[in-house]
Amino acid sequence: MATEHGQAAQRGERILAVFDTAFGELLAADPAAFRVKFRKMAASAFAFYRGTACLFYGDLEDERDGGPYLDERTSRVWMHGDLHAENFGTYMDANGRLIFNVNDFDEAYVGPFTWDLKRFAASVALIGYTKALSDETITALVRAYARAYRERISALASGAKDDEVPPFTLDTADGPLLDALRDARSLTRFGLLESMTEIRDFERRFAAGGGSIELDAATRYKVLAAFDGYLETLPESSLDRPDSYRVKDVVGRRGIGIGSAGLPSYNILLEGNSDALENDVVIYMKQAQTPSVASHITDERVRSYFQHEGHRTVISQRALQAHADPWLGWTELDGSGQLVAEVSPYAVDLDWSDIDDLDEITQVVADLGRATATMHAAADDESGHSLVPFSTERAIDAAIAADEDGFADLLVDFAHSYGARARADHQIFVDLFRNGAIPGL
Repeated sequence: MATEHGQAAQRGERILAVFDTAFGELLAADPAAFRVKFRKMAASAFAFYRGTACLFYGDLEDERDGGPYLDERTSRVWMHGDLHAENFGTYMDANGRLIFNVNDFDEAYVGPFTWDLKRFAASVALIGYTKALSDETITALVRAYARAYRERISALASGAKDDEVPPFTLDTADGPLLDALRDARSLTRFGLLESMTEIRDFERRFAAGGGSIELDAATRYKVLAAFDGYLETLPESSLDRPDSYRVKDVVGRRGIGIGSAGLPSYNILLEGNSDALENDVVIYMKQAQTPSVASHITDERVRSYFQHEGHRTVISQRALQAHADPWLGWTELDGSGQLVAEVSPYAVDLDWSDIDDLDEITQVVADLGRATATMHAAADDESGHSLVPFSTERAIDAAIAADEDGFADLLVDFAHSYGARARADHQIFVDLFRNGAIPGL
């Protein structure tokens, strides 16, 4: 028992050290935001796992220079960086299609493709545990994910056309993915605007309250100057109507989510594609952070490729997501890289709370495996970026083919071992937090 207590204390010190490195400056600047963040993380082992990619990659450090299925090419694939079972949802692409796919690319980087798969697999174990699924059932779910990923990578490496491996849309999705797409379709731009804005003097403006912060003149000027810089990063095809860029209003916001605690951000209200008030557009500008995985990747070609973290986030998302948000761009504000994108009226995240039927869970996990493979295959020599100058699907396909049988086993073993570690870490974290042992809080 004493040994267990000593191990927990040692692990607690490790967690605190990682937190200090990852969150120290932001926590010191805004302790209140981190109290909210940490209370959300305390709710469950899965919530804790979502908020601790920094700890996850620290634990993977010993695999940095190798590991199964990793070679010169498969160790430098464009990766999501925070691939867990809740980072999937809907968006409307640049062609006006509602798509269900991977979302939230704040942690995206270039690194080993297996790290994305391991992070996802452990999240399946954690979700399975909260739904009281047996270890055998969790094993079967991770195998379903591995099999779907493998089959989709193989098909893409063999030259499968888009109609053979279509994205998840209203026409092709089913089950909870289709439910999310239908929910997204029922949403409207007018509904979003009604929730955030009001009409004053015949013009739309942001409404007071709801987390909005009124800006002083100097800050407003800096944000508008940064907005001008952002416009230069948009693809020429993004918008046809010059008035679409006309700023109507700007407000500040402060991030209090699990991933955005303490980060300053701004909402900007734009004219939209006509003079009508119901199609105005809200975009957000937020400070981008160094991704958790970056300190564990030593490749200088990757480190030197990006101007700043805003540039990295956008370039990564454009690489990983076909037909990304046409408003997606980057800029600088007060010397920090900023991500700029639309506050989408059509964003619906995958909701696991009502997915309890085992057949349905299995189908969803397999679909997410296919989405993961498609994402990894999108960002390569055909995506227009020189950082990954080869076919990722062919490289990954060849690596897995060298040991087909071991691929699912690798993910299953990791899911169980890291799922157990995350559950234990969550309890250690809760005890540290509630007993006032986290410095700065």
